Parts: sequence; structure tokens; C-alpha cells
Amino acid sequence: MNQELVAKAKAKITSIPVLVNMVSLRVKQLNTGMRPLVMPKSPDEDKMDIALREIAEGLLTYENDTAAVAKDEEAHSKWSV
Repeated sequence: MNQELVAKAKAKITSIPVLVNMVSLRVKQLNTGMRPLVMPKSPDEDKMDIALREIAEGLLTYENDTAAVAKDEEAHSKWSV
């Protein structure tokens, strides 16, 4: 894993848990045959580095639906004892 790519990706996605989940999901997608959004630097470039470059270059983003999160938390709080 390239630490420079990690730093660039962290600059785009400041939440570490979200970044980890994004990279994990994208690596799974790449492993199942999805095409990368960036040109691999070599045929054996690590899939994690490809995912980090996609994020660092702004090609992969996430959407945070705060209303849905609040609704979900409210629904779960009704079941608390």
C-alpha cells in the first residue's frame, strides 16, 4: 500500500471508516472483474493502490444521507430497553 496515495485519498475522504469501507468495496469490485477508472501503472499494480488513486483523483465519492441516518437511529432507539 502506497502511503502517498493513502494521504491523498484521506484529503478527499476525511472519515477514516468511510475511506476504509470505500477502498474495501472497490477492491472487491475490481477483484470480480470491474474495470478500473484509472489506467493501471503496471499489469500487477495492487488493487488497493488503484482504488486509492481513484479516490484521490476524485473519481470515487460517497454520499452521506444524514436524514436517513437520523431516521434509522430514531427507529432503533424505539426498540431500546
